[in-house]
Amino acid sequence: MRKDTIVIREIEDKDNSKIAKAIRFVLIEMGVPKVGTAYEDSALDCMTETYNYSKKAYFVVESNNEIIGGAGIAPLENYEGNVAELQKMYFMPEARGKGLGSEMMEKCLNFAKQAGYDQCYLETLPYMDDARKLYRKVGFEFIEEPMGNTGHYSCSVWMLKDL
Repeated sequence: MRKDTIVIREIEDKDNSKIAKAIRFVLIEMGVPKVGTAYEDSALDCMTETYNYSKKAYFVVESNNEIIGGAGIAPLENYEGNVAELQKMYFMPEARGKGLGSEMMEKCLNFAKQAGYDQCYLETLPYMDDARKLYRKVGFEFIEEPMGNTGHYSCSVWMLKDL
């Protein structure tokens, strides 16, 4: 797969089932628990509708009409403050190692800044080493406890970045 055939763009209605399938595939591949994680989020099957609001966006990675990854920004749930959450950032195996994670991070963080957020928060799992490396590379710092209440109680690594 050539990188110049890959496009990062905002999600469209036609992408809903494709991104849900891709996210669930990656979660299963990574051995992520099906409860207390994004796997059980009702939003997975209606991503376009979920992110079609002010201060929210979801971007997909498309290659040859296939969705091979995605990531989104939304307000941090159940939190008092102007904090965005990086949500549902997952890439199929064929999308990895091509610099797409860095491109996606730039796109998401730029959106968060333009939307006026002060900080960006994320939750991940301790064995997602490549993801944590990328988050550190773009300036996320580890924090001691979760912020807000995302319902992802199986995620035990929390990170925060000033925007």
